[in-house]
Amino acid sequence: MLLYFTGCLFLIVLVYFLMLFPSRADSHVINVFSNRYFAHRGFYRTDQSVAENTLEAFRLACEKGYGAEMDIRFSKDGQIVVFHDDTLMRAAGIDRPVEEFTYQELSAISLYGTDSRIPLFKDVLTMINGRIPLIIELKAGKQNRKLCENAYSMLCAYHGPYCVESFDPRIIYWFKKNAPEVFRGQLACSVAKAAKGTPRIIAFLASRCLFNFLSRPNFIAYELVRRKPLSVRLSEFFGAVPACWTSHSSHDAKNNKIVIFEYYEPPVSF
Repeated sequence: MLLYFTGCLFLIVLVYFLMLFPSRADSHVINVFSNRYFAHRGFYRTDQSVAENTLEAFRLACEKGYGAEMDIRFSKDGQIVVFHDDTLMRAAGIDRPVEEFTYQELSAISLYGTDSRIPLFKDVLTMINGRIPLIIELKAGKQNRKLCENAYSMLCAYHGPYCVESFDPRIIYWFKKNAPEVFRGQLACSVAKAAKGTPRIIAFLASRCLFNFLSRPNFIAYELVRRKPLSVRLSEFFGAVPACWTSHSSHDAKNNKIVIFEYYEPPVSF
């Protein structure tokens, strides 16, 4: 009986480790992104006078030498746009999903009462032109595979350092399977935050990065919490590069190699 329980315990521990194990990236690739600050949605202003995820915000990030993080998703007509929220409510007071608008319609909408507009992903890449490293978050939706394919096609023609990340491990799995050379990261957060619109058991597993068996991420971008879950710390121990979001203080660089920040002006690197 003791042998049986010992075997069961060993099997459970083995499965647990297999679920959280990451994939170690090449050291040269890691060095490109490590010990750097990345401007969250570009170097935007707290009052949105320079609006987030706009060409101006990314231009400022380039001027200051920071890396930049951005969010991409589809418009109704299949254009990849740079925009964070599912709807236009926060940015423009329009309570409708972004994916219900063509890009031509989106380009006519003022963001946060400024002259800024939602940019195309290709226009952001053209403007940045390889000057700074990029963290590109793919927002999960109804066409995850197509978004991965189209974004990767654009990035293959882009000459500059970039990596990809997503909260959805299926998106990161696509890159693992189809573009394993791309530095890829799993975004994660607390159960309470992950449970919004997601079954609690899925939220729990995601918060512990226990879908790593699908995506085998090279880095884990975890929300800033007082203490990361044990499974996340173990993933980092086994080679996942530690990253954090969203930093409001230079003290957040402690125990992280990649820092996504906003609302202050840190040094370029640490």
